[in-house]
Parts: sequence; C-alpha cells; structure tokens
Amino acid sequence: MPKTVAVLPIKSFGRAKQRLAERVGAPQRATLAAAMVGDVLEALAAVRGLDEILVVTGENGAEALARAYDAETIADDDRGHSHAARSGVDWALERDYERVLLVPGDCPALDPREVDELVAGAMSAPDVVIVPDRHGTGTNALLLAPPDAIAPSFGPGSRERHEQAAAASGARWRVAEPRSLVLAVDTADDLAVLRTALDARTGGAAHTRGLLARFDRHPYQHR
Repeated sequence: MPKTVAVLPIKSFGRAKQRLAERVGAPQRATLAAAMVGDVLEALAAVRGLDEILVVTGENGAEALARAYDAETIADDDRGHSHAARSGVDWALERDYERVLLVPGDCPALDPREVDELVAGAMSAPDVVIVPDRHGTGTNALLLAPPDAIAPSFGPGSRERHEQAAAASGARWRVAEPRSLVLAVDTADDLAVLRTALDARTGGAAHTRGLLARFDRHPYQHR
C-alpha cells in the first residue's frame, strides 16, 4: 500500500466552533473542540492503512493530545484550515509520502473501519478522493495521491472547487461518503445530528460522548 500520512489541521481551541455560540459558551466550546480532536486522533491511531498522523496546529492543547497518540506535530499560525492543510502537504512531500489524507478535527464519530476502507482503495497517482460534508457542498476530507495532486481549498463551496481542481489537473477523481466522516460539527444542527448518530451506535467518541452527557446533566451551565 502507498505510504500514507493523515494530516489533521487544528485551530486554536479558544477560537473554535464560533457558530455554536448561541447554544454553547466559550469555555465549553473550547472543551468540546479538544474532546473531538482527542476522539479523531484515537480513531486515526486505529487505522491500519496509515503510516503516520500529523497534527498542524498552534494550539498547545492539541500538541499535547498529539503526543498522547504518538502523532507528529508542526506549528501553525492560525491562518486558516487550507493554509494548515498545505503546510501538512509540504511536510509530507519532504518525507516522500505518496499520499495524504486531510482530515478535520471535528468528526468525533470517525469509524476506523471506514477510514481503512477509504485508504485501501486502489490509487495510482494522480488520484483524488473528495469526501463532502453532510450538506453536500463543503469538503470534510481529501485523499490525495501524490500529496500535491491538487491544492486544498476548504470552506463554503469547497466540494465544487475541489472537483474542478481535480478535473483540471487531469487526475482521476471520485466522491466518497463514509457515514462517520461526513459528520463534522460546525452548527447546532450538526451537533444534534452527531448526538443522534452516537446514540445509534456503541463505542467510539468516548471523549465527546462524556462531554455531551455533562452538558445534558447541567443544561444551563454551558450556555
């Protein structure tokens, strides 16, 4: 299997999840962001098809979590998800990785088996796999062979940008929708969908599950 690294861009926990502000207070948003990153790292560590995990961050708490899961870290200056992803791509190229899997830190329901299936798909460069968000317009993850097959450009409308970039590059490309990888948390609706998904399965996302249970026990203290 091609040498593959998962790249996890993580912004400052204090600046994370601003769109949850009406439902969740700032300290609790930071705690939620950290819990989700811990769950994503735990899931990625169980993926057999990954050779390495790289966390790109300027957040001390994220660096500590990365060390706990034997992940590498490089510094980021919080200039955005795409900038951090590109830094991870550069790191991968310098170390002769053949593929990168760009993964968000806010998909705590991530199922290692689904990630294994994603990365096990036969890929011969240049190849691009785009994982959209649950709304179908954004991008939750990219699997790129080689790592610079296209330039990552996350944010609103990114699915179309990535599809256009892949087509323009001449790469083979496809869209994949692993159920657990489309469940990123940005809004209160996303959080509700995540709760439903976690209630429907056993195991996984232990940090996020525990935090959400605390929110339920103290429904006013986190607002």
